[in-house]
Amino acid sequence: MAKQKYRTLDDGTVIPINEGGGAKVFVAGVAIVAAVGGGTAAGVGGAASVGSGAAEALPGNLAGDVADSLPGRSLKTRKAEAKKSAQRGRKDETFSRFKLKQLKQAAKHEIDCLLNSTDRVREYLAQHRCTSLDRNLFAVGDGHGNAAVISVARVGFPKKSDAEGCEKVEEVQGSGDIKPLAATLLRLADVTFSGHHFQSKVDGKTMVVAETETVAGHLDSDTLDALADVSVLFPKL
Repeated sequence: MAKQKYRTLDDGTVIPINEGGGAKVFVAGVAIVAAVGGGTAAGVGGAASVGSGAAEALPGNLAGDVADSLPGRSLKTRKAEAKKSAQRGRKDETFSRFKLKQLKQAAKHEIDCLLNSTDRVREYLAQHRCTSLDRNLFAVGDGHGNAAVISVARVGFPKKSDAEGCEKVEEVQGSGDIKPLAATLLRLADVTFSGHHFQSKVDGKTMVVAETETVAGHLDSDTLDALADVSVLFPKL
């Protein structure tokens, strides 16, 4: 058997080189395998497979230590209680309503909305100046290997009517988007947000957009929808 070769990334992470034509990226001890030539990373859309099991895709997501703050409650009740927590800015409490915990977080404050938007949303922003762009990305998990990423973007405008107009464009499937932060900021394989688990709202002069996707294991569609519905209610973080 040939000796395994390794290389060191700029951040000091050591990863094995797969001589068989694919690339293996180890994230927190898990091999996420993607085919060379634009294949989808494992756990992100499902075109590739996850080595060693998706349960280890994020550090701390195998501890089995996630408390259920609403045992035996329905998803409808969980979402209603989570909305109250989210409006108060209590992220940990919000996620615990779904028997999840926050594993990682990234945030950026910017002004260039055109650079960070696409398609018709970008066209709208070219005609209606934004005043601020705040983007957050959270990784949450159930302590048993199942995890999701949540993107929350806040776009400020000079007038409330500008924010309302942008939301009308944004909420149409396929019309473009405020680009979520890259999951690589959390040292995960990047995620393509489908727009199927999406919620938006206008908060004063600000448009807020929340999107969710599974990043490891499995979270059902209704839970992903509920996470977007409550995360859009977070105040500016």
